[in-house]
Amino acid sequence: MPLTPGCPRCPTPVAQVGREVSCPEHGVLAPVWRTESATYDGFVDHLELAGDMPTLLPWPLGTAWNVGDFAVVPDAATLTAVRGPSDGGEVDVTLVIERPGTGLGARVAGTPDPADDLAYAPAHARVRIASQAISLWALDTGGTELDRTVLVGEHGGRWLWLILRPASALLLMGREWHLRDVSALGMSLVELPFGGPAGAW
Repeated sequence: MPLTPGCPRCPTPVAQVGREVSCPEHGVLAPVWRTESATYDGFVDHLELAGDMPTLLPWPLGTAWNVGDFAVVPDAATLTAVRGPSDGGEVDVTLVIERPGTGLGARVAGTPDPADDLAYAPAHARVRIASQAISLWALDTGGTELDRTVLVGEHGGRWLWLILRPASALLLMGREWHLRDVSALGMSLVELPFGGPAGAW
C-alpha cells in the first residue's frame, strides 16, 4: 500500500503543492508520509524517504511483537510503532525522532513541544542507542486518564520521543532498553514482523 501525505502537526486534510502540502492550520510545509497498513514494501519506501534520519526500533523485538505503523517527514523525522504482549497485557510503543520544530512528536504524543530546560530535572528513564545512553523525561499529558506515558530526550541534536500505551507500560522501562537504527539492516528487514492497524494519530 503506498504512503500518503499529511500534515506532520495535525490530522487536518491537506492539499499537495509540489513536494509540499498546504494545511489550513499550519500553512505550506513538508509532508509526513504514512501508511494505512504496515508492510515490508511500504517500509522500504519509508526508508528511502528518510534520507539521513535514523529509523529506530526496540532491539531485538520481543516474541510476538509486530511493527504496526511507520511514518516519515523526509530528512526531518521518522516514526515507528510496535505492539506486543507484556505481563500486564498488550502494550503499544511509538518512537519518534525529529529535528526540533517538526511537530510530529508533539502531534502523536498529544503534548506541546518539550521545553529547552527539560534536562535540568532528574531523568525518568534511559534508553541506549549503539554505545550511547540517552536520558528521557516524562511530559505532562494534561489529562486524568492514565492512557499513555510520554518520554522525551535528545539524541544527536534531535528530539527522541517514546509514547507508551497504556501509561503503566512505563514499568517496562525499569530495564534499559536498546534501540537500533534499522535503516542499515538491508535484506534482514524481510524478517521484521509487520501487522496490525496503524495508529489513530
